[in-house]
Amino acid sequence: MARHRFEAYLDKVFGFSQLVSALPEGRLSPRHPWQKVFDAVFLGAAMQIPSLLQIEAECQSGALAKRVGPISDDTIGYALQRESPESVFALGCEIARRLKRNGVLRSDWSRGLLVAAVDGIEICSSFTRCCDACMQREVEHKVRGELRTDIQYYHRIVAVVIVSTPFPIPPGIRFQKDGETEVACAIALLRDLVAQLGRRFLDLLVGDALDLQAPFVNEVERLGLGWVFTLKQNQPDLLHEAERLTTGPPASVQSESDQELRWGHLPPVDWPVAARLVRVVKTVRTDHQRRVAVSQDGSHWKKGKSDVALESTNFYATNFELGAVPPLFIHQLSRSRWRIDAEVFQTITTDCHLKHAAVHQSTALVMLTMIRLLAYTLSLIFYQRQICSHARRSRLTFHEFAKRLAYWFVASSGDTG
Repeated sequence: MARHRFEAYLDKVFGFSQLVSALPEGRLSPRHPWQKVFDAVFLGAAMQIPSLLQIEAECQSGALAKRVGPISDDTIGYALQRESPESVFALGCEIARRLKRNGVLRSDWSRGLLVAAVDGIEICSSFTRCCDACMQREVEHKVRGELRTDIQYYHRIVAVVIVSTPFPIPPGIRFQKDGETEVACAIALLRDLVAQLGRRFLDLLVGDALDLQAPFVNEVERLGLGWVFTLKQNQPDLLHEAERLTTGPPASVQSESDQELRWGHLPPVDWPVAARLVRVVKTVRTDHQRRVAVSQDGSHWKKGKSDVALESTNFYATNFELGAVPPLFIHQLSRSRWRIDAEVFQTITTDCHLKHAAVHQSTALVMLTMIRLLAYTLSLIFYQRQICSHARRSRLTFHEFAKRLAYWFVASSGDTG
């Protein structure tokens, strides 16, 4: 049968089939080799199939019948539980390394810097299903109309996502352990990425106020990374000092028809908790909007529109040497971290079924999630560079493209060659 267009692209650019065939086998004398199981899960995830039962059906008599062949959901779950997450993590890092070498990660607005964002997300929760790796918490909820407190089991992952690129790319994730904080999990993930990719792969890390903690900042710098984190009330002394020193007029103003942005920066400010100096940038954004307003005229109510100015103030702490770089660049860097939520987490949750725990065993869930993330990354690269770049008219959405993949498999299954 002819090679599928999507897989042919992965082989040409990444040598993907060879990388997958080199993954270690975790079972003794398996009936179905690990590469077959991996292909079933990977291609099913690329087609955005949510459950292992549906993947089984596609392999039995659907889109993957010719490409993969019959395999049961029990076999898939059994194999996933006995494989090594480290090998799939290393595979994802190898893909990221080749993307950088091929120039896919290059961008103009970030001044040549490779910028990554770090954040966490809860992927599944249940009051009944649990595994050895589940985290636990007490939750008050209603059962048959009565309020009660039960133990809820859940999982959280932390992801590092490259956000300076035209479309965000996640090189790796890590499951948060029970009793472990999100910051500690992020540190462990960054160490694993640096061990795989080297200290020169990433240049800068952006994050929210939760990441602005002395241990995390010190570890990020030990890994050779610059950082930009939002400054909020969780660092009251530093925030108070920044507010005290920025009461004057802004250094620069940028005005547009519906928005005005004012910004300025400070010389190094003392951060008492960390016993060090940091640089702080302040921005004040004013959005001019027209909103519907209801007013009373005698006994009648009138509806009309009025101009409203919404103002928001943000502080950013950083170890970045400003020099000839304007403070506005720090604002742009910090705002780029929203892509991890708005683009990555939203897409892999709604379209790629990240929160659908098709198998709830410790290692199996980790393996399933990592393969889903890898399938999301590679199908997104193919979608952006082969579908969107060649579209002459209205292009497919990413979700529509995933469904088109299934049709392509069916069409290519009848070819010979």
